[in-house]
Amino acid sequence: MSEAANELGSRKHDPVPEAAHAQLAEAVVNLPLRRSYSPVVLAGLVRLIEFVLICIVGIIVYIAYLRGLPGEDPAYLVAIPAVAAMTVTAFQMFDIYHVGAFRTMVQQGFKLIGGWTLVFLLFFAVQFFFKLEGVYSRVFFAGWYVSGLATLLVERFILSQIMRRMTAEGRLDRRTAIVGGGEAGELLIRQLGQQKDSDIRICGVFDDRTDARSPDLVAGYPKLGTVDDLLSYARHARLDLVIFSLPVTAEQRLLHMLKRLWVLPVDIRLAAHTQKLRFRPRNYSYIGGTPMFDMADKPIADWDIVVKALFDKIVGSLLLVLLSPVMLATAIAVKLDSKGPVFFKQRRYGFNNELIEVFKFRSMYTDKSDATAATLVTKGDPRVTRVGRFIRKASIDELPQLINVVFKGNLSLVGPRPHAVNAKAGNRLYDEVVDGYFARHKVKPGITGWAQINGWRGETDTREKIEKRVEHDLHYIENWSVLFDLYIVIMTPFALTKTENAY
Repeated sequence: MSEAANELGSRKHDPVPEAAHAQLAEAVVNLPLRRSYSPVVLAGLVRLIEFVLICIVGIIVYIAYLRGLPGEDPAYLVAIPAVAAMTVTAFQMFDIYHVGAFRTMVQQGFKLIGGWTLVFLLFFAVQFFFKLEGVYSRVFFAGWYVSGLATLLVERFILSQIMRRMTAEGRLDRRTAIVGGGEAGELLIRQLGQQKDSDIRICGVFDDRTDARSPDLVAGYPKLGTVDDLLSYARHARLDLVIFSLPVTAEQRLLHMLKRLWVLPVDIRLAAHTQKLRFRPRNYSYIGGTPMFDMADKPIADWDIVVKALFDKIVGSLLLVLLSPVMLATAIAVKLDSKGPVFFKQRRYGFNNELIEVFKFRSMYTDKSDATAATLVTKGDPRVTRVGRFIRKASIDELPQLINVVFKGNLSLVGPRPHAVNAKAGNRLYDEVVDGYFARHKVKPGITGWAQINGWRGETDTREKIEKRVEHDLHYIENWSVLFDLYIVIMTPFALTKTENAY
């Protein structure tokens, strides 16, 4: 990308043809990507690891010195986890639970030593004021202090090496697009670049303006196209963050762009670095030292992703085992009823509009299968087999999608239903019928969903049906919780009794 940027830099005042923008954007999209990790989740895991390590070291010292198990002495059974919890709290207060601290072993090591020492001083103070001197062994605490400190320093050294390697591989980067070039965009990029230990990786600049106010190179980064190009770019390359460098006074321009970008599964921020009117600090979020207004957030991020993934794997595996007799019987019935394979694979839209293949039991005659769903299945459709009519009405044909959930990971148990690539309402594609249709792809699609248990399943032959389905999908996305997922899973069998729209 640097060669492309240099080429643009040599003629930055001349307009670049749209084809050149497209080629450059395509080159950036095709750069190899590695899976990234949430800094919030990583910090939480480090907290948990250090809590467990401190407890383990305390137990080992107790066994080595007092020749028993802490459970035999309630005082130590309380002290060991209490000191571990106090240590994690102290480290949080000393601000060493963030990615920047994980990478700098020497600088943060002194804070770690200070926090660990403070915890033991506090514990000794508690013993003194509550007259517990004879309850705890001073030799035990001295041994725990030394061995625990050594363990934590070794752990942090190993962690720093891991984090440096992950940083070099780009696994901690937030891939960022800047909307708006010119002086404001250049100032924003330079401010972000000056921040120490920044996780911002700028992929390019997008701007609808094509005149001299928006040059083709902004602070060394190429302009890759317009906001419409950004929509297409974000669907082919992983983006985590979009930052507007536009002034708040450009209200109509901001609203117009936000209306197009809100369908993306990214965080959207408005930089306040050029605003003369300053609000209180709590009114801003910050990227480094740069103030931002929060315009939109990913609906499911950080620990929510972990919780939802665990829910899918655990509950999905249980359902796969419990429903295996039904799936086996269905497979036999499909095979005996008509020639052809038992399973039917169909390409559908998944998270962020990516194409995925989902499994279903075959419900149509093999020579009449419609892999792209160009024609909706209607009542009495001659393409559907006898077994197919029954399993479609009961939604048994969808059960193989548990394989997608448990093994492939491209479906969730609960979420907006994935639609086939050419699915239509009437004679129009869904995204042509419903404004903001692709916002339902901000989360991973599901086998069942809020729309399905509210009766909006089956045929979508009218505008109202697809609008209602999308409306319920967006309600689910905005109000997601693991309890909401559990409620939808429990209510799904009851919703399947209503088969008037399922053919």
